[in-house]
Amino acid sequence: MLTSGKALKVTLYLSDGAKHHGVPVYTSLLDFLFKSGIAGATVFKGVAGFGAKHRIHSAHILEISDHLPVVIQFIESREKVEAILPELEKLAGSGLIEVNETNIIVPHRN
Repeated sequence: MLTSGKALKVTLYLSDGAKHHGVPVYTSLLDFLFKSGIAGATVFKGVAGFGAKHRIHSAHILEISDHLPVVIQFIESREKVEAILPELEKLAGSGLIEVNETNIIVPHRN
């Protein structure tokens, strides 16, 4: 359970076409985060983007691209992020991981 205060925001940049043992990488990462007890994570799928190879990929009505950008974000304590970071690096493959310090406010719940 996250509490108000300092935390780390982790953003993973991936391609929806990236696979790990035949499974989309973002699915494997989301399963790993869930099983690791991360407070919550969100997967965003972009409609267009480009990566390190500088090829623009976009969704068109007549064409379905399997290389659209996918972003996973989660916020967690420094201790939990540091504990799972080595496995995140393995699972992310050729993706990019960004880690930023942040401050969070968890509203009081009744």
